[in-house]
Amino acid sequence: MDAAEQNHLPKKKKSETEDDKRRKKIVPGSLLKAVVRPGGGESSPVDGDQVIYHCTVRTLDGVVVESTRSECGGRGLPIRDVLGKSKMILGLLEGIPTMHKGEIAMFKMKPEMHYAEKDCPVSAPGNFPKDDELHFEIELLDFAKAKIASDDLGVVKKILNEGEGWESPREPYEVEARISALSGDGQVILSHKEEPYFFTFGKSEVPKGLEIGIGTMTRKEKAVIYVRKQYLTESPLMHIAQDLEEVHFEVELVHFIQVRDMLGDGRLIKRRIKDGRGEFPMDCPLQDSRLSVHYKGMLLNEEKTVFYDSKIENNDHPLEFSSGEGLVPEGFEMCTRLMLPGEIALVTCPPDYAYDKFPRPPIVPEGAHVQWEIELLGFETPRDWTGLDFQSIMNEAETIRSTGNRLFKEGKFELAKAKYEKVLREFNHVNPQDDEEGKVFGDARNMLHLNVAACLIKMGEWRKSVETCNKVLEAKPGHVKGLYRRGMAYMAGGEYEDARNDFNMMIKVDKSSEADATAALLKLKQKEHEAESKARKQFKGLFDKKPGEITEVGSEIKEESKTIEEIDETKDDDEIEEEKEEERTRRTVVGTEGKRKWSEKAWPIMKNVMVQIGIQLGVALLGVLIFQLVSSRFT
Repeated sequence: MDAAEQNHLPKKKKSETEDDKRRKKIVPGSLLKAVVRPGGGESSPVDGDQVIYHCTVRTLDGVVVESTRSECGGRGLPIRDVLGKSKMILGLLEGIPTMHKGEIAMFKMKPEMHYAEKDCPVSAPGNFPKDDELHFEIELLDFAKAKIASDDLGVVKKILNEGEGWESPREPYEVEARISALSGDGQVILSHKEEPYFFTFGKSEVPKGLEIGIGTMTRKEKAVIYVRKQYLTESPLMHIAQDLEEVHFEVELVHFIQVRDMLGDGRLIKRRIKDGRGEFPMDCPLQDSRLSVHYKGMLLNEEKTVFYDSKIENNDHPLEFSSGEGLVPEGFEMCTRLMLPGEIALVTCPPDYAYDKFPRPPIVPEGAHVQWEIELLGFETPRDWTGLDFQSIMNEAETIRSTGNRLFKEGKFELAKAKYEKVLREFNHVNPQDDEEGKVFGDARNMLHLNVAACLIKMGEWRKSVETCNKVLEAKPGHVKGLYRRGMAYMAGGEYEDARNDFNMMIKVDKSSEADATAALLKLKQKEHEAESKARKQFKGLFDKKPGEITEVGSEIKEESKTIEEIDETKDDDEIEEEKEEERTRRTVVGTEGKRKWSEKAWPIMKNVMVQIGIQLGVALLGVLIFQLVSSRFT
């Protein structure tokens, strides 16, 4: 669409703000302005600008009511507001945008233009004559576009010189900045120094408000950060006097080192020690790629023992590997994905992300924390499928699926699943051109879904596996492999009847699958037998007890179940106490009502036992049958 067409499109109506609604209430003559001293320039402040001004309020006969000026009894601290954000009286909201920098103007305001306005968002100071017509003398000291760093406007930034790039420091980055500071009334608090100040972001080494402001800056940016009292915290940088209401920090962000807490718990730390080429993270190998790196591995002992150096032990040949295939330790790969070409990073890694789950070099002991110095020489991204013909796309897909199959056989189920899902995402943009291509494409997509389902079963997520199989069976209800995979998922989840239905359906749909279906049904029968034996073992001895011994039977079953299943440790003290009370009640019932039928007493006890040992629905149904047998025996 060209510019001419865009001009003819209807303009989106700007939503009306609360300040716009307030301005509509202004009546002619309620606000008058007289210029006392003209300002400079032609521009005036607009919404989004921070305005800094002195204000003196007088009665019509010249008596000062209040003022920010020290010569008029004030503290000498000018007011700072952000137009469109700060709460202001209506007269100033309307009047200040008419002023120029350095201008002094007198605004004559009716009561409804200051604190007597209905629903005025600003409360009048004590003993303020809000019902009187007053003069407001305003000197506009400065205005500029503001970056609001805190919602309450306690931290506001004015950019003096734009920085480079877009990345800003955050916890736990290491920051280098030149910092000076003035109080709100212009007194020097911290002198300018050529030597930059070094601090770690997030360690309270500078006042809180200053850190918030620096967190919005980019490299080489220069800015003034205005910080109000609530954000002026003590730090090694400077002492904060009690009477200090506001500080204006002038900051030049010289440099910062990217430090990333990869796991969020301080165990896996990546520290950039040399900048790379390009913009972070757009130019990082975030997706699976072919990477080329040099690295040096060290133990975190006193000697910093080097256990490998690719430049020495590999004859200066770099290590080349494909990410997403488990070919390097997990912590190593996580960090290299966030590096730029040419970057050098120092990575500190815990054993579970280093070599405890990966083949260990000879001199690396089990449980060792390690440090890698990694240089990313470059990387090659996967081939872009855009513009490829259908056969080339299917070849690329099969290559990735084959990698997933290899990872599955190696037991790396999450990595395998990621490969299959990557192809499925790419398939969302593939459009077969005829029936033959459509069939090939559909078969490939169904196979990928079933590969994902197989991974989910191995990962213990059988319900998600069933949902994935359903995608195939919804598209092709008689898909034999889909029925088989869903049946296996149901069996893994203990849904034996659903599994049996799927395996039997396989035989009906395709007689050639009878051998696989029969083998699956035999395995299902074995699983059911194991579950039945387990349930029988849990109820072992129940029928050999006399009615008065039923509570002891419950105790025996509970003790025995501890060796069969994990104990449920999620119960709180109240639940435990309730169970004790129920136990005491049961003993009383057995002792005082021995003439009641044994079956009437047994069921509540059996029900409680089953709840305590975590028997699921299928076993609960078995309990009902047992109860019926018990009832017939003792009634």
